[in-house]
Amino acid sequence: MSTHTPADPSRIAFSYIGFRFFWLTTLLVSFAVQIMSVSIAWQIYDVTGNVFLLGLVGLCLFLPALVLILVTGLAADRFNRRAIMAICLTVEMACALGFLVFVNAEAHEVWPIFGILIVLGTARAFWGPAAQSLAPNLVPPEALSNAITVNASAWQFASIMGPAAGGLLYGIAPTVAFGTGAVLLLIGMISVLLIPKPAQKSAGQATSLETMFGGFRYIFSNKVVLGAISLDMFAVLMGGAVALLPVYTKDILHAGPQELGLLRAAPGIGAIVMALVLTRFPVRDHAGKLLFLFVGLFGFFTFIFGLSTTVWISIPALALVGAADMVSVTIRETIMQLWTPEEVRGRVNAVNSVFIGASNELGEFRAGTVAHFIGPVAAVAVGGIGAIAVAVIWSIIFPGLRNQRSLDKKMVADGSSDPEAA
Repeated sequence: MSTHTPADPSRIAFSYIGFRFFWLTTLLVSFAVQIMSVSIAWQIYDVTGNVFLLGLVGLCLFLPALVLILVTGLAADRFNRRAIMAICLTVEMACALGFLVFVNAEAHEVWPIFGILIVLGTARAFWGPAAQSLAPNLVPPEALSNAITVNASAWQFASIMGPAAGGLLYGIAPTVAFGTGAVLLLIGMISVLLIPKPAQKSAGQATSLETMFGGFRYIFSNKVVLGAISLDMFAVLMGGAVALLPVYTKDILHAGPQELGLLRAAPGIGAIVMALVLTRFPVRDHAGKLLFLFVGLFGFFTFIFGLSTTVWISIPALALVGAADMVSVTIRETIMQLWTPEEVRGRVNAVNSVFIGASNELGEFRAGTVAHFIGPVAAVAVGGIGAIAVAVIWSIIFPGLRNQRSLDKKMVADGSSDPEAA
C-alpha cells in the first residue's frame, strides 16, 4: 500500500453521483437481506423445530444461481443493468410481502416459505451479475479500486448490524421485521432508478450456446482472470471457519452467546477498518504480490484462530482474517473487472458469483465434515494451512497475476502491458 498523498477526486468513487446511489442501494439491500435471513430462520425453527430445514434455506437461495448461470450473465450483458436490478428488487420486495402474509396467517406448514425462497434466490441470481457489472460503468478505471472497497464496506457493515436488527425487529413482531425488509427494498429500488443511465456496450451477437458460454470461455482463456477467480474460491474453500463458531464458542472457548456474537462480528469489523485504511492508503504498486501476501495472511490468521483457546485471542485473530480478506477482495475484484471486456462482464461475473457462493457453501461443508473426523481445532488449523498453500501454489502457476503491478492499468513487473508475458 502506498504512502498517503492528497486525495485525487477522480480516484474517489463518491465523487460520481451514479456510484453514490449505487452504494446506497448496496447498503439498503444488504440490510434487507440480513434482516429477512434472520427472520426466516427464526420463523422456520419456530414452526418446525427442525434444524435440517435451516440448512435448506441456503440451498434454496444458492441453487437458482447455479442452475441459471448461463442465463443471468447473458442478461446482464444484453439488457439494461439498472432495469434488471430494479426488476430484481421488485421481486424481492414481493417476496418480503409474501413472508409477511405467511406469518400473519400463522400457518403451520413451511413449504410456502421455501417456495418464496426459490423465487427470492432467482431474483438474487439475476441481481448479482447485473450489480457487479454495473459498478465499472459508474466510475472511471482509476476510481474502481476505491469503488469496490467502499461498496464491500457497505455490505460488511450490513452483515454486522443487520442480523442484530433483524433479531430485534422479529422480537417486536415478525410482521415488523418483514415489513422493514420490504420498505428497505422499496427505497433501494428507487435509489437504483436514480442512477444516471451509464454507457453499456453489448456484443450484439445472436443468442447461442457459444455466446451463453462466453463467460466460461473468456475466463479459461485469460490466465489473470482465471487465477483471480480460482484463488478466492480455493482459499475460502480451505479457510472457511464460520460454520464451526458455535462449536468453538461452547466447547473450546467455553463461552456463551454474547461471545459468539462478537466472534461472528469480528471479521466484518476487521474488514471495515481495513476498508478505511485502503481509502487513505490505496494499493498503488505490486498489486499481484500484495494479493498473494494477504491471501496467505488470511490463512495464517485462520490458523491462529484454530489454535486459540481464549476469546481474547480468537476475536482479534478473526478481525485480522476479515482485514486480510478485504485487501485480497479489493485487489482481486479490481483486477478482474479491469481485465474483463465490457461485452462479457456480466457472464464473467455470473460465473464469479456462483464460484464465490459455492466456495462459501462448500467451505462450511468441508469444515464441518473434517471437524467430524479430526475435531474442530484440527479442521480449522488444517484449513488455514491449506489457504496458505493455495496462495503459494497459485503464485507459482499464475505468474501473470503475481506480476500485476497497478490496479489502474495493465502493468506488470517488467513494465510491459501484458501480464501473460510475465
